[in-house]
Amino acid sequence: MGSNPTPRTITKPPAPASWAIEHGFWLKKEGYKESTIERRVRILHTLAKHADLADSESVKQALARIEWSDGTKELACDVYALLAKSRGIEFSRPRYERIEKIPFIPLEAELDSLISGTGPKTGTVLQLLKETGARIGEVWMLRWIDIDLENRTVTFTPEKRSRPRQFKVSAKLTSMIGATIKKGLKVFGNGNIEKFRRNYEKQRRHIAEKLGNPRLHQIKMHSFRYWKATYEYHKTKDILHVMRLLGHKSIQNTLRYTQLVDWGAESDYTCKVAQSLTEASQLIENGFEYVTEMNGVKLFRKRK
Repeated sequence: MGSNPTPRTITKPPAPASWAIEHGFWLKKEGYKESTIERRVRILHTLAKHADLADSESVKQALARIEWSDGTKELACDVYALLAKSRGIEFSRPRYERIEKIPFIPLEAELDSLISGTGPKTGTVLQLLKETGARIGEVWMLRWIDIDLENRTVTFTPEKRSRPRQFKVSAKLTSMIGATIKKGLKVFGNGNIEKFRRNYEKQRRHIAEKLGNPRLHQIKMHSFRYWKATYEYHKTKDILHVMRLLGHKSIQNTLRYTQLVDWGAESDYTCKVAQSLTEASQLIENGFEYVTEMNGVKLFRKRK
């Protein structure tokens, strides 16, 4: 008499890591921005290393273990929720919530040290971020037809439902852009924006160590936008001006950017004298502001 065979337990194979790539193609078809797709795919790749994407409970356990901030975990929940919905997977979101923090506002001298210390391409991107307060995604998508070197204007196509803007830029920035090698329709080529971001972080780390200034480690590319908004509001006290500069449609978004910062005493200014129209024009192009006229010369100042 033969023995009964041992019942076989059929286990569901884990979701393949290719789900992240497939989801990226789906996001592209749905019209998501390239930078958004790259970040979402990267998050899914990380989750796939720690969990079975087909098992929402496994994903929740992985989120509890991964050393991400609550803000990143909240975003990861958004990312996975959309994947789960597209795959017909039930997902009960865990309670992660972004904690609102005052952003780090660097000094102008610190921004300038990064601009001058990085390579030509990175330095040009950073100078654009400083002068315009644009998002890195807007700068990265710039085409040569958006640049008017003769009139020194840069026109941005908006992202994240912002407004289009045009800026008059400095002669310094115009020269930097003009020296950029043309490799296609886009000013900065068709490279991967995340690869560019990692390269910036590597250069930033080297400069911070060289100058002995650990504050530089905190300067992300978005920090240039925070600095521009805060500086412009301090200078003009005009929240609507800052709102238009940033391309916001809601003033509530602008209020998060205009932080209360102690810009220092009057001694924190560099003062220059212009004795001619040419000298005055050069000072203005270099970021100096007119103060007054005394003894036939014009006085300008700029924060250190």
